Amino acid sequence: MDRRVVITGIGWVTPLGADIEGVWKALLEGRSGVDYISLFDASHFPTKIAAEVRNWSIAEVGEDPEDWRHQGRHTHFAVGAAKKAVADSGILETRLDPSRFGVYLGSGEGQQDFHRFSQMMVAALEGGQFDLARFMRKGLEVLHPMSELEQEPNMPAAHLASLFGAEGPNLNCLTACAASSQAIGEAAEIIRRNEADLMLAGGAHSMIHPFGLTGFNLLTALSTYNEEPTKASRPFDRRRDGFVLGEGASMVILEELQRAKRRGAKIYGELIGYGSTADAFRITDVHPEGRGAISCMRLALQDARLAPDQIDYINAHGTSTAINDRVETLAIKEVFGHQAYKIPVSSTKSMMGHLIAAAGATELIICLLAIRDQILPPTINYEEPDPDCDLDYVPNKARPARCHRAMSNSFGFGGQNVTLIVERFTG
Repeated sequence: MDRRVVITGIGWVTPLGADIEGVWKALLEGRSGVDYISLFDASHFPTKIAAEVRNWSIAEVGEDPEDWRHQGRHTHFAVGAAKKAVADSGILETRLDPSRFGVYLGSGEGQQDFHRFSQMMVAALEGGQFDLARFMRKGLEVLHPMSELEQEPNMPAAHLASLFGAEGPNLNCLTACAASSQAIGEAAEIIRRNEADLMLAGGAHSMIHPFGLTGFNLLTALSTYNEEPTKASRPFDRRRDGFVLGEGASMVILEELQRAKRRGAKIYGELIGYGSTADAFRITDVHPEGRGAISCMRLALQDARLAPDQIDYINAHGTSTAINDRVETLAIKEVFGHQAYKIPVSSTKSMMGHLIAAAGATELIICLLAIRDQILPPTINYEEPDPDCDLDYVPNKARPARCHRAMSNSFGFGGQNVTLIVERFTG
């Protein structure tokens, strides 16, 4: 029989703050972390807004910023969230076999150094035409080898293993918006298979830079509602016009149940369901009939041994794009039938923006807090109903509700789909 997996530590660094209770309070109050971009001059972009992590430093978790000067924002966020989750769990205060402690992240690429790239381009174009030799010479002059190494997506996981002495399995997956959910699901499988007893899992990402903004603008995926930044992310609303870029990191400690019980650990919930599928359709478009999302949710329900009427809340992928919200609604109705109209569904991206690779782990923590406190976070900016989106989206105000089991959906570019199900732990 598979071993059971529980969550015994949580931590995050988000556009709404880095304290678990403070961010949770902000979400329940319907506050938005979206504002005008300050990390670079975005005045000439179609999109001028994002959900940035503001007024936070790695020094807040006891690290010297000078020691991390070559690492990108996403690594700083990963360290911050991981140190919070590890401290919350208390695992380092117990007898720990390092070979049974692993790391599985869904983290993005390193921070893009637009300034130095611009210096290289200016040098290459000095003669009026692009000169590759001059481009390379300038690169060798201005680039730092450690900064270049930090571009690799596996580096945050490597740093975390070193920080905590985790000598067990160490992996990173980058399946776009589904990455950190997939990392948590796969980390749980490692524990179930008895290949580890503890896994630090989650994700970190920051794409709030000129390359990231340019790419998503070219895909016409971002909201251009610059007039009122806090109103831009409008999941399931008829006037939605795209998602809002966010950044940050979220981490959980996954632990084998009997180990957690022996040490008297605080248990936030049990991870009971995991489903992963691919649309196998188009790179940037979900399948119009939601076939990947449908099969993904069904697999998670099957893994959890649950019937559709046993889910109390769904934290939707809910990006605020026209296609995603319509297709996700369609998929939920296909999986849950008439029960879909009785299940509250909300998108916390309405407040945090889309944390890309870190989104799924963030939203799973939100599900755990909803179960803990028996209250559901709202979908803010829901003002005009869309006939194609006709479910209960917990509009604008948090809602006290019975919540024993929660489902979290993450659907990524490339057609990746991940669904996780968590349950209140009752012994």
